[in-house]
Amino acid sequence: MTAPTTLPVVVDRAAPEPWGVQLSRQVRELVVSGRLRRGDRLPSTRALARELGVARSVTEQAYDQLVAEGWLEARHGSGTFVASDDAGRVPSPTRPAPRPAHGLVLMSTGTPWIDARHQAGWRRAWRDVAAATPPRGYADPLGMPELRDALAERLARTRGLVVAADEIVVTAGTTAGLRHLLAVAPPGPVAVEDPGYRAAVATAEELGRRVVDAPVGAWERGGVDLAGVAAAYVTPAHQHPLGRVMPASERLALLASARASGTVVAEDDYDSELRYDVAPVPALAALDRRTVAYLGTASKSAPPTLRIGWLVPPPDLFDAVAKHTATVHGAASWPAQRALLTLLRDGWLDKVVRTARRTYADRAPRVAAVLSPYAEPAAAAAGMYSTWLMPEERAVRARDAARRAGFEVPLLSDHCRTARLTGLVVGFGSVDDAELDRALAALAHGLAG
Repeated sequence: MTAPTTLPVVVDRAAPEPWGVQLSRQVRELVVSGRLRRGDRLPSTRALARELGVARSVTEQAYDQLVAEGWLEARHGSGTFVASDDAGRVPSPTRPAPRPAHGLVLMSTGTPWIDARHQAGWRRAWRDVAAATPPRGYADPLGMPELRDALAERLARTRGLVVAADEIVVTAGTTAGLRHLLAVAPPGPVAVEDPGYRAAVATAEELGRRVVDAPVGAWERGGVDLAGVAAAYVTPAHQHPLGRVMPASERLALLASARASGTVVAEDDYDSELRYDVAPVPALAALDRRTVAYLGTASKSAPPTLRIGWLVPPPDLFDAVAKHTATVHGAASWPAQRALLTLLRDGWLDKVVRTARRTYADRAPRVAAVLSPYAEPAAAAAGMYSTWLMPEERAVRARDAARRAGFEVPLLSDHCRTARLTGLVVGFGSVDDAELDRALAALAHGLAG
């Protein structure tokens, strides 16, 4: 058997960080830097504790944490070994890029990029789900109380929205939350931004609501009459799909109009934490809790297949939403809730968001460098996609070139109803760096043709 590798780690007894956390962090950094490599055998917990002059429980805690994260592996009767020497340097997603039935890589606005280094935390969350005892019957229709506590803390910290846990309803994603809200909203049509989120339109129409097209930017100009309109669906932090931030004056005009007409504003806080040009814009609901229903989701930082989100209804509608959710058994799945709770408690979601911001900030200029000679950006770059205005004929030519290279890039006109805007909506979260380069080369070829 090979001799154990010497670990150049120390314990800083004056530091506030727990000793076991110090050790696990240092070993993790040794793997990331390549100084520890796959298959290297580590000293036993007893030997390392003796060398450092600490209790064996300290080294056991560090090793157990690293095994749980996937950095180390314990082999019965042989010792503890490095499980991977490249987890910190692989620039690929944690899962294959999404591929539609026709085999193309979908470069859409909704698929996030998740660093492979975060895979261990994802696995740990599902081990926690497996070890937990599920409810005997249906889950709490409002969501797990512990998860709602964690979400309340996160909303206050990241979105400036101070709400109590018992004001939050955990949902099976944004459209599920919108469905619960519209099911109890007063009679009347629903105003939806145009261009806008097609799933919001489909959700409203599915409930028998007529959809009123609201041109982007029209709220301040008084271009949308909200009289008799039950709800207005907006994406103010990062308009879907144009990418603009709703200006403060327009936000105030929308709220004033909604108050006057009794309209509920459904704020989809889409992509809000992923800005890299400025700090995230505070939520619209923070300005008026009685008028705005807040819709959030984990699907722009966690894999979208988790299918979990949250709704903060206006206080006057909360009881009706709660009753409706219970009646239709509309609670989010308990395993997804339990997994999200672990991801929040471990800080996994915060780490993913920080890593994704850096990745998107690197990729957005690469997209701009290729497309700017042929098109105009619809808004400042932010989040996991950028939208480019160009004639429809040119956009179709570029889309077709991307398809021939194996990528599906949506047209802006796909998101329009009465609006006459044309161009491309280029998502760069669902691809790795090599795929992005190939897709951009194809788009450039199509645009130059």
